[in-house]
This record gives sequence, structure tokens and C-alpha cells, in this order.
Amino acid sequence: MSHVSRAQTTALTTLLPASPIIADLGRLFAESGHQLYLVGGSVRDALLGQLGNDLDFTTSARPDESQRLLRQFTRTVWDIGSDYGTISAQAIRDGRDWLIEVTTFRADTYRSDSRKPEVVFGQTVHDDLIRRDFTVNAMALDVSDPSPAGWRFVDPHGGLADLTDRLLRPPSSPEISFGDDPLRMMRAARFASQLNFAVDPATVAAMKQMAGRIEIVSIERVRDELSKLLLTDAPRPGLDLLVATGLAAIVLPELPAMQLERDEHLRHKDVYEHSLTVVEQAIELERARDLVGGRPNPDHQPDLILRLAALLHDIGKPATRTMEAGKVSFHHHDVVGAKMARKRLTALRYPKDVIKPVSDLIALHLRFHGYAEGSSGGASSGWTDAAVRRYVRDAGDQLERLHILTRSDCTTRNVRKADRLRRAYDELEYRIDELAAAEELDAMRPDLDGNQIMALLGVKPGRDVGRAYQFLLERRMTDGPLGAERARAELLDWWAGQTGSESAEEARDD
Repeated sequence: MSHVSRAQTTALTTLLPASPIIADLGRLFAESGHQLYLVGGSVRDALLGQLGNDLDFTTSARPDESQRLLRQFTRTVWDIGSDYGTISAQAIRDGRDWLIEVTTFRADTYRSDSRKPEVVFGQTVHDDLIRRDFTVNAMALDVSDPSPAGWRFVDPHGGLADLTDRLLRPPSSPEISFGDDPLRMMRAARFASQLNFAVDPATVAAMKQMAGRIEIVSIERVRDELSKLLLTDAPRPGLDLLVATGLAAIVLPELPAMQLERDEHLRHKDVYEHSLTVVEQAIELERARDLVGGRPNPDHQPDLILRLAALLHDIGKPATRTMEAGKVSFHHHDVVGAKMARKRLTALRYPKDVIKPVSDLIALHLRFHGYAEGSSGGASSGWTDAAVRRYVRDAGDQLERLHILTRSDCTTRNVRKADRLRRAYDELEYRIDELAAAEELDAMRPDLDGNQIMALLGVKPGRDVGRAYQFLLERRMTDGPLGAERARAELLDWWAGQTGSESAEEARDD
């Protein structure tokens, strides 16, 4: 049996659940005189036995005609990508929700200084396939025949052989391909991780030579590719490729900068290698701790915030490196790193709901070590209850991510030290759970709310209410729940001793 026939057999087996909807679409377009091909990632994934619910097609039909035909097929159709020849649709068949994209044959061109392609429609599927990023994404399946047995496999650039060899290379020369769309260099890194494929040497050489061209690509597209890379099951190969080719020096310069710094113990890993190990361990824990009914969550979603924090948690080390008593130290690299991460992620135009938690996690990632240093495994070792409460309060809704990041940050080969740190964090989590059960730590608030404070002190909304609230919160941190009666008494005592407040002065005069 040939490679092609085996590939067709594999693809058809994988496509069996999707074959009715594919066949119906193929028939619809064919009856209107148009060619329709399943293409790109859909064919690649089918050959790998991994087809999901997203189906990508290319067609001879122009966008307005594709839209007309899809509206006959399903009510849910949108044309947000029509300027680029793409019409999208959603259809439910046999209880499955399918996302469909139909794109007119493309033969795009790029100017040397352009961030966007000049959209040119092609005449044949071969025009379309030559413009795709990699040969493994440049295969198609002609589905115009009403029977899956008649579907025809199209592979003009050797994508099947590259799929078998687990190799990434463009269908045209890498210089032409990356010149057309420099983002393909980052896509090479992403697919290296996503598919666990090697990038062929000529392609890597072109990436090194042309890395600077990535600067013409919009920062949003670069950010999205970086995120997709981090959300793969194994980001290390892709990150290593970005660093080796010089792309990381442009889009995330803090990453290669860490290669220059050895860890505080002058041992086996530099800060860069340590950080990648932390990312890998964080991914393992991310999955292991995502449980439904005590079992791994089958619908687990990768956590971008956690992975960014793991990757960047030590970026402050190069800027804080000092020598003390013959040893390297990185004092306050957590604080410096949090600021650096905030600046870089802002430059990459990540949203605030990503930037803030990532920078907060970096700022907090060393906090636990104060607990570990004071812990010997006994019930009374480590921090006071007040310190544990502050740890929970400062982590806020990032507590679970902080648990994972802190545990993942242990990469020592010293078995005894690793066991001690693990036991200490087990103890800390146990104490957090105990206090949470007793004191509702997840909703840590003073025993009196703002309205009660104003009524008790006879003040209006303003600075004094905030000061009083903060006083009660600190008392809550220190002593746990006070109860309303004790909280009122302590607040009145505190208020009577305040200066600089007109309301307090009046209270004393009375």
C-alpha cells in the first residue's frame, strides 16, 4: 500500500464522524459548479488521527457565492473575514457543533514593508496551497464527489512525506515564504511545539537570517502566536527555537537575557533553563490539580496566565545580580521582575486582565520561602496565622495559580531539599484550608462594613471611612474574626485616638 493510499485510509477513518457534513457541503458547492476542498490543518489533523470540530475548506467560489451557499446550509453564517475571502458558519449535525470556514482560493502577495497581505484570489487549489505556511498544512482533500470513496487527495508539495518524517518546511523556499509573511517564523516555533516536529535546517537558517523582518508584523499577531505557543502541551521546543534564531531577542528580549545568569547556587541550570523547567512543571501541576469529581478534567483548558508567570517569574534576575561572599544573589528580583513583566506584556498589548495577575504572581512567587525557612514540619512551625491570612489576602483570586507556580519553582536536584520544600508547602496549604474552613478566607473582610462604620462613627463617605475599614481589616488579619461587638469596641477605641480628622476631634470634644 502506498503512502498516499494509507494516508487516505487514515484520513477517511478519522473523518468518518464528519463525513456527512463534509459530503453535504461538497455536494452543495458542486451542484453550483464550484470546487470544494477540505484543506490545511483539517487535513493534517485527519492524517494524524486528531480531527476536532473545526473544518477548514477552500473553494473556487467567490466570497459572496460561498456566503449564499452556506446560508442554504445553516442559519448561522458570518462574513467578518470576507475581505480576505473567508466566510464562516456554525452547524449542528448529529449532536455535534461544527465550526466551518470556507475561503476562496488565495494567491496573496506582500510588499516588503507591509504588515498585511494584498488579497489576490487564485484560480486553482494549487495557487492556494503554494501560499500556505508549511507543507504539512498544504495538503487538500477534494470533497466535491458525493461519496467519500470518491474524495481525492491533493499533495503537490510533499506534505505527506514531511508529516511522516515529522518535519516542518514551507512549500516554497523559506526566504520567499518568510518574506511574504514573517509571522510564519513564529508559526514554525509554535508548530514545533504543538506537533512535536523538527524544523528543517534550511528553514532554521532562513529564520536566523530574516528574524529582523518580524518587526513589520503587527504586535497583536505576534502576541497571539506567542500565546498559542505557550498554550501547547510542550512549549520548550518552540521557545528554544525562538531564542536560537534571534526572534525572541526581538519579541521577548527578557527571555534570552536569562541565559546569561547562573542560578544562586551556581549549579546545573542557568536562569533560562530553570525557567523552562518551571513552565514544564507548572503545566504538569495545572493538569493534575484540575479535577472534576476527583478525576482529571477531560475539558481542561490551558492556563495562559499561569504559563506566562512561570516563564517570566525570574526575568528580574539579570538586573538584580550581585556577588555576596562568593555567591550570586538576586535580591528583590521578584519586585523588579513584576515591573519588567508588566512593561513587556503591555508592549505586547496583552489585556489588563492578563497583565495584572501575571505581574502579581511574579511579585508573590518568593513569599513562600519565608515560610519554608521557618518550617520544620511541626504543626506550629512556619508563619503565624496572621501571616497565612496575609498570604491569602495578597494572592486574592490568584491563590491557586500561586500554589502551582511556587511548587513548580522548585527545580533543585537535591532530593532532601526538594522534599523539605514540598512538605512545607503541603503544610501551608493545609493551614490555609483549615483557616478557610473556619474563617471564610475567600471573602476576607472586616467584621463591620462601610455602612456600619459610618453609622457607628457618625461620618460621611470619604477618607475616614477608608481608614477605619483598613484598621478593621488589619485587625482581622492579625486576630481572625473579631465578632461585631468586639469590632465596634476596638474601632471606637482606635477612632478616639485619631488625630488629623475633624470627625475624631468633634467626637473627643463631645
